[in-house]
Amino acid sequence: MDLLKRIQALSHEYFEEVVFSRRHLHAAPELSMQEHKTAAFIASRLAEMGVNFQERVAKTGVVAQIKGKDPSSAMVALRADMDALPILERNRVDYKSANPGVMHACGHDVHMASLLGTAKILNALRDQWKGTVKLIFQPSEEKYPGGALQMIEEGVLDNPRPDAMFGQHVFPGLQAGKVGVRSGHYMASTDEVYITVKGKGGHAASPEMNVDPVVIASHIVVALQQIVSRNATPYTPTVLSFGRIFGDGQTNVIPDEVKLEGTFRTFDEAWREKAHQRIREVTAFVAQGMGGDCDVFIDKGYPFLVNDEVLSENFRKHAIAYLGKENVEELELSMTAEDFAYYSQKLDACFYRLGVSNIEKGITANLHTSTFDVDEKALETGMGLMAYVTVQELIVRSKK
Repeated sequence: MDLLKRIQALSHEYFEEVVFSRRHLHAAPELSMQEHKTAAFIASRLAEMGVNFQERVAKTGVVAQIKGKDPSSAMVALRADMDALPILERNRVDYKSANPGVMHACGHDVHMASLLGTAKILNALRDQWKGTVKLIFQPSEEKYPGGALQMIEEGVLDNPRPDAMFGQHVFPGLQAGKVGVRSGHYMASTDEVYITVKGKGGHAASPEMNVDPVVIASHIVVALQQIVSRNATPYTPTVLSFGRIFGDGQTNVIPDEVKLEGTFRTFDEAWREKAHQRIREVTAFVAQGMGGDCDVFIDKGYPFLVNDEVLSENFRKHAIAYLGKENVEELELSMTAEDFAYYSQKLDACFYRLGVSNIEKGITANLHTSTFDVDEKALETGMGLMAYVTVQELIVRSKK
């Protein structure tokens, strides 16, 4: 039996165990940098496999290594994120979150369980491949500054340094059994924009005696859209959106100030800095021109994510060999963001998508929603494909 068929067979054999891990993790979600029980479960699974690991990397992260033949010939790193979101789950399933108000609504339970399955496959076949695989179970992808940056600062990419790195993320835009990848620029940078508009509150029936921050804030939101429509080049996708506007007045009370909170996303660092400055300038101009004032704070977040073109094409080729050409799709640019981008700045990296939807079963909810779930058959695809792609990339790297 060749290695591809052996990996497929083990994926099928380990499927029920990996489903159990996924459901256990889904029922016990923990927020960013609070993943203590999650880390303990991962450590227990690795210990059962006989895989060496290090705990408490970046507080709650777990890092492990599996060595094949000639361990120093090449190294590939694999990453799964661990944290959940502050969302109240509304699914009616046996494995529903037992932690009210916290939910794995972004599929990190699938990422962890899939990587545990990949680890078990690679460990079982370690006498059939060359090199070393580094497993990175990373905390706090959902919350700035992001666990990836902290793990890098604590040396997760050192001693030894991986030659390449893969990350896998669930994607309800694809049916279970399919994967997607894009070479080059893939996901946007993300910054948080906080604006406080200052005016002079008072009785709503006497607007001439006030400086209305609600009206000023409204003009600011509209004016800032021109940064995207009139300042960004057509070749640089850009988004500026405000999701929270808060003014603590009443129907007949104009407040003293209004707070705006939003996000800015793009794919070009020079334009990113210029846009930040334009946000500050336009906001001040509008506020002061209407008799008010403002404070602007831009919290610079994750960088944009670039998939190494050679590594991504290698992934595509290996995924076609494993799944068939009809199950490997080309992804569009995404304005969502990921702290995996920090890894992509340091080494050859590829971040790809795992299909998890099933229309016939009604599994179609989007990420970050209270009814998000997956067709668990995706776990078999996820763990097997990651194992196969890893072994193939080790072969490529060991020949260099």
